[in-house]
Amino acid sequence: MTASSPVIRAFFNEPTNTVSYLVADPAARAAAVIDPVLDYDHSDGSVDVASVEAILEAARSDGLTIAWVLETHAHADHLSGAPYIKAKTGAKVGIGEHIKDVQRIFWPMFNVEDLRTDGSDFDRLFADGETFPIGELTVEVLHTPGHTPADIAYKIGDAVFVGDTLFMPDYGTARADFPGGDAHQLYRSIQKLLALPPQTRLFMCHDYKAPGRDNYAWETTVRDERDGNVHLRGGVTEAEFVAMRTARDATLKAPTLLLPSIQVNIRAGHFPKAQQNGVRYLLLPVHAKPGAEAGIS
Repeated sequence: MTASSPVIRAFFNEPTNTVSYLVADPAARAAAVIDPVLDYDHSDGSVDVASVEAILEAARSDGLTIAWVLETHAHADHLSGAPYIKAKTGAKVGIGEHIKDVQRIFWPMFNVEDLRTDGSDFDRLFADGETFPIGELTVEVLHTPGHTPADIAYKIGDAVFVGDTLFMPDYGTARADFPGGDAHQLYRSIQKLLALPPQTRLFMCHDYKAPGRDNYAWETTVRDERDGNVHLRGGVTEAEFVAMRTARDATLKAPTLLLPSIQVNIRAGHFPKAQQNGVRYLLLPVHAKPGAEAGIS
């Protein structure tokens, strides 16, 4: 580990296959949490904070002050634990500046009049190439659209937290079929990451255990992704990648937590306001398949 390398602890949430990270400057004892998960049971709407408490306890044990909660994008597969961490630590919550585009895309879907579409629910909106400190470490923001318009990666020393752009080499790349997604942009964002030095460490946001692999994994390198990513090896062209990605995405089901996740995460992890009975509700848009319109009359 060099002086510019962060200390990294990973926390895997198996129900959502998400990896959250506690990233620290060991000299200044300052830290950030990347992509924290709120425990949410879709079957009964219950919420727990065991996953974020595990991160907070690790920070307390190591004597760290959490200065930031950093989101790589508005996730569609888990609810963010950012507000809980902010309430407990005073940390600021940051995300890419194009979250405003994502908010505008999804506002009509849920018809939510209280949703602000200027990104102001977040404490900081990061631009491509922007830098900011965590203690004595410097964080560089890399805009990596394609999975969503707002995706960013965080480069901290020799480590890059890539969000939902790349997966482990034996699993491939992220889908690009969500509203605002674009496989052409995804390809270019991946090339941006793969242009980094070959020894650069890459940390995934998800892992699903590729066929033939028994264990979860979330750390690799630029070199390994260049040489072995199953969706990229052999010098695949942009056109070939887009054709593959489009065909593959057409076979994928929506994530189980897509609808609740989007409603919460575009609000910086906050749930909709409680109604007069004191209960908070998440919306479920209903769409009839062709010929089934009478079923929702």
